[in-house]
Amino acid sequence: MHYTPSPNVAELEESATIAVSARAKALRAAGRAVIDLGAGEPDFPTPTFIREAAKRALDAGATRYTLVEGIQPLREIIAARANERLGVTSVTSGDVVVSTGSKQSLFNSCFVLFGPGDEVLVPTPAWTSYYQILALARARPIAVRGHRENSLKVTPDDLTRAATPRTRGVMLNSPTNPTGAVYSLDELRAILDLAESRGWWVISDEIYREISYESEAPSLLHAVAGEASLRDRVVIVDGVAKAYAMTGWRIGWSIAPAVVARAICALQSHTTSNASTLSQHAALCALSSREQSETAIAEMVAEFRRRRDAAAALLRAACVDFIEPRGAFYLFIRVPQRGDAAEPGAAFARELLDTRDVAVVPGTAFRTPEWIRVSYAAPMDDVLEGVRRIVAQLGR
Repeated sequence: MHYTPSPNVAELEESATIAVSARAKALRAAGRAVIDLGAGEPDFPTPTFIREAAKRALDAGATRYTLVEGIQPLREIIAARANERLGVTSVTSGDVVVSTGSKQSLFNSCFVLFGPGDEVLVPTPAWTSYYQILALARARPIAVRGHRENSLKVTPDDLTRAATPRTRGVMLNSPTNPTGAVYSLDELRAILDLAESRGWWVISDEIYREISYESEAPSLLHAVAGEASLRDRVVIVDGVAKAYAMTGWRIGWSIAPAVVARAICALQSHTTSNASTLSQHAALCALSSREQSETAIAEMVAEFRRRRDAAAALLRAACVDFIEPRGAFYLFIRVPQRGDAAEPGAAFARELLDTRDVAVVPGTAFRTPEWIRVSYAAPMDDVLEGVRRIVAQLGR
């Protein structure tokens, strides 16, 4: 059948991270003993107390539509947790829209804030979907490359040099996928001050915020504390996927000025409507059972730290260049030029999978073609063996 794509999707690219995972699973199904270090999700089960709460909600009849923006108790606790970080009471449940995963929250936010002719600055390397989501909103993503000496994080000067009169916003992410770098509170404030002076929107993707190794990664909400007016151009996106090992439950949310939240809700009413009712109740349990959740998160982060430290030691011993991750669960490794390959990271990733049965994500997905992303959201033995094979392949 002949098919001509709609202009809406003609230039849309498949998610490279999902493609790597699918390829690894297909090879495993074919009998290859592939070590998959491309995964972007915790390899832990959802904690038992959350699963039990979902069962109780199901038995209680949580199977019908909810409000488009989500059940009131969930939105209230999301607002309350945000206010704890701010030290004020300015965030209300009316600022919160619960969506089918943080990816939908990001899409909703971009779609209601940006449009044709708008440019949005994307600190790069960045998660592959940011560029595609902005393109779907018919805005133009502008990659702003961070510097190696700053763990590939951008500065206000970097953003200023990339800005034009058409710039309308900045997409932030901390802890960062793919590098694991964490923006300090001072760095966030400096970027927010620049955005406020230029009238830009700032969308802050904080899905990895609770997976932090040194101390709690600051939220952009910390940067606006005491200056409520700064919240007028800020959208926070978060969810339960990473910190609570609830990727498949598909619950994310946005916290935005009320007028923006209403626009997001209106958009969502014509696309997905409410997020899964059962999943919303599971998320409510995750956020409201603080002591149990904090224990579960601490145990998971401790294991991620153990894997990070062991893998990083192997890379340092081999003098491999990589970004020291302060959060999330990724190692971002620089690949030397390989022959005349225009994308050395992609060439290396293919070689690695073909010859050593290790799946990683090429840096091309993050607009950094000379790097690869390695996930340590996998059993320790797999992580260490996979890194050893990467080191061996780099030495060829």
